[in-house]
Amino acid sequence: MLTRRTFLASAVAVPAAALLTRPAMAAEPPVYATNGVAINGYDPVAYFTEEKAVKGSPEHTSGWDGATLHFASAQNKAMFDADPEKYAPKYGGYCAYAVSKGYIAKTDPDAWSIHEGRLYLNFSKSVRALWSARKRHHITQADANWPSVLSA
Repeated sequence: MLTRRTFLASAVAVPAAALLTRPAMAAEPPVYATNGVAINGYDPVAYFTEEKAVKGSPEHTSGWDGATLHFASAQNKAMFDADPEKYAPKYGGYCAYAVSKGYIAKTDPDAWSIHEGRLYLNFSKSVRALWSARKRHHITQADANWPSVLSA
């Protein structure tokens, strides 16, 4: 039975869920980028070297799978260029938790973690907490879903 409360809850939940995902009309690009810039312009190497999110500069850039990465320094750019697989975020920078659940979502550069030498990004810090609670399980699921989730 549809009550007013159920209807209102649904009316709020559906638009909220739509904000978390990107519609998959066609295959999505392999890297989550805004205006062609991955990780919202943050430096992927800095997560490893400074253990924090550091904004990159358009003066130091590299191409990565169709997107552009910004780096805080020429040294960080050189480190990435020498070993992109080591520093690039898993799942093209899409939310690791979302990929584990079979869909894609944008990410917040401040909602990150490094596990077994790999960078993982999440939609938000609260989603990162969900992902971290069962990290191994979510990584296994995300690995199984990636990259087919881009065309789901």
